[in-house]
Parts: sequence; structure tokens; C-alpha cells
Amino acid sequence: MNLFRLDASILPGTSTSAELADLAEAEWTAAHPGATITRRHLAAEPLPADAWTSATTAGFTPEADRTPQQREALGLAAALADELRHADAAIFAVPMYNFGVSQHFKTWADLVIAGAGPTDPLLADKPAVLITTIGGGYGPGTPRDGWDHSSPYLQRILGDVWQAELTFIKRELTLAASNPAMEALRDLAEQQHAEAQAAARDAGKALADR
Repeated sequence: MNLFRLDASILPGTSTSAELADLAEAEWTAAHPGATITRRHLAAEPLPADAWTSATTAGFTPEADRTPQQREALGLAAALADELRHADAAIFAVPMYNFGVSQHFKTWADLVIAGAGPTDPLLADKPAVLITTIGGGYGPGTPRDGWDHSSPYLQRILGDVWQAELTFIKRELTLAASNPAMEALRDLAEQQHAEAQAAARDAGKALADR
């Protein structure tokens, strides 16, 4: 068994998304002791920002004419795609930044698509847990309802393009404990935190059962 885990938080030491991913992973590991876990932390070890351009343009360049940078980028893209292809299950911990998807995740996803092609269902019939955390509140009825442009993209790539059997966990209001302007929301934030923790454990158990 091989679990693929991806993290994208820029604050690994205090990551709220990693906390939930750890809970899900612990349940999977308890059911599969000694199994392989392939890890990729996109913020701690960022991918080259220009690799996608090199990999993509290489596809339109005769092999004999490709530059060393293009060949290296193609090799990286293929390796990233293979990490997903060889996984039996996956956990993705991807916070929202500036109302959108993390630039680290976008670079990674673009490279995977360059390595596998735009229609390869890399995670077809494989269970996956997507965890996303958000500092404020963006739900229906809030002033910023509709400003979360990260979650739909993540679900589209993982669930629709790569066809993972996706369980989605979202925790909002992560900044309530430290932001004085959000003091009135702290009880709600604690409730949502507890619910997200329970959901992560349940998702990890379901992941292990598959």
C-alpha cells in the first residue's frame, strides 16, 4: 500500500491544514503499519516556477532540439505524475491564500498535467481526502460569500480531472483566535475546528478501509 500526501502551507510549524491531515494520516497508518508514505511539501521544497513553461514548450519541440532545461522539466513533470499514478490513496492539505489556490499547488498541478497529459485520470477509483483551511468566513450569507476561489479549483482538478473519489473537509475562521477583530467569532471557530478534527479522523478511517 502506498499513501501519497501533499502539503502546501507556508507555515509548516503551525499549519492548521497539516494538523487535520495528520489526524487523517494517523488513521490510515494505524490500519496499514509499515506501508509506504510518499510525501511532498510544496512550500518547504518549492518546485521551480519556470519548470511548467519548459515542460510545456518541450511538447512542441522536436526531441533533438530540446534544451537541457526542457528535458529536465519533462523529467520532473513525469516524476510528479508517477507519484500520483503509483498511489493507492491520497491526502491533500492545501490552505487558501489571497482568495485563491496556493501558487505552490498551482505550479505542482500544472506540472503534473504536463507530465501526464490533460485528460489522464491519475486518481481514478482511488480514495482521496482534500483538506483546506481558510482564515476568515466565506460561507453563504457572509460578506465574502463567493470569494473562495480555491476550493472549487481544487475539487475540479482532483475530483473531475484526475477522478479521485474525493472527501472534502473545509475549516474556516482559523484566524479567529489571533485576530482581535474576529473575537466575536471565536466560539464558532472552536466549534468548526472540533468538527473538522472529527471529519479528518473519519475520513482517515474511510481511507484506510478502502
